[in-house]
Amino acid sequence: MKQVMNTSKSKDLRQQRLAVLRLELDYELAVLFEAMQDKNEELQVKSKEKLTKIREELVRMKAI
Repeated sequence: MKQVMNTSKSKDLRQQRLAVLRLELDYELAVLFEAMQDKNEELQVKSKEKLTKIREELVRMKAI
């Protein structure tokens, strides 16, 4: 019974983390878009780095 509960909690945490990552991804894409419109290269680089980290975590979680 404990294994079932732990598995259920694990799935819930994974789903919550995926939802947070997707929100972060959407937000960071909006930041990048704005930086591109403003021609702010420093912000573009930072945003791309954050997007890379988000992507790597999604790949590790096999969500994409």
